[in-house]
Amino acid sequence: MQDLIAKAATLLEALPYIQRFRSQTFVIKYGGSFMDSPDPEVRTGVARDIVFLEAVGINPVVVHGGGKAISRAMEAAGLKPKFVQGLRVTDRATVELVEQVLSREINPEIVRAIEQFGGKARGFSGTEIFTCRKFRPKTASGEELDIGFVGDVIGVNTEPLRECIRRSVTPVISPTARGEDGQVYNCNADVAAAQAAIALKAKRLVFMSDVPGLLRDPSDPNSVIPHLQVGEVEELKMAGVIDAGMIPKIDSGVAALKAGVEKVSLVDGRVPHAVLLEIFTDEGVGTEIVL
Repeated sequence: MQDLIAKAATLLEALPYIQRFRSQTFVIKYGGSFMDSPDPEVRTGVARDIVFLEAVGINPVVVHGGGKAISRAMEAAGLKPKFVQGLRVTDRATVELVEQVLSREINPEIVRAIEQFGGKARGFSGTEIFTCRKFRPKTASGEELDIGFVGDVIGVNTEPLRECIRRSVTPVISPTARGEDGQVYNCNADVAAAQAAIALKAKRLVFMSDVPGLLRDPSDPNSVIPHLQVGEVEELKMAGVIDAGMIPKIDSGVAALKAGVEKVSLVDGRVPHAVLLEIFTDEGVGTEIVL
């Protein structure tokens, strides 16, 4: 009986959040090595959580990554992965493979997982949703680098996404984009997710990856910073706490907050039901970023 009462208490804790977020749009960036886990429970657990969000009247929109799968496919094709400042150098052969892996392999797999748990989903290649300009990173001396077909998302075609939301269907979007020159570009999934959240006026933006959150000490998984205000970001960058792959997440999150998104969360996709714990409990998990 006590176990049943405890379950009821958990549901009651979630109730005010369900009431508050009903009919709101949440953008979830789904990425990290947990996507490659041999344990199907880990791989599909996020899909079950997304179906739960659907069931309680929240509108989830998913933007996914797939970097490790791309690297494996490149190696199988005899292409050597190369990175500059954490960005994949993407020539014409590589961008075709990127679109194949992200939009025609990983994307349908996520859609099937959502449907397997009784949800409704529709997959989109990012080229149907995102437009971009060519991204040229700079060296410390200010010199621009050409790393090929790597794009910076500058536009979001929201109508297909809003049509899905009207029909209670979860859009699942790959992080590719169409450039101003008509070419396909490989884009950072964190940036793409943030731009989708801004364009859709989302209530929340959740970055799922394979780290517990923003760590004060990268070597200590217990050093999660649970609450981060935008005003603290530059100081943490200077201290090296925010660096490498965490920079696009934090910068994109800050841009989303300044554009009206209420809260940005960084959660560990390896933790069962991390999305639900972050959204529907008083304590949450991971790192929350707020203005």
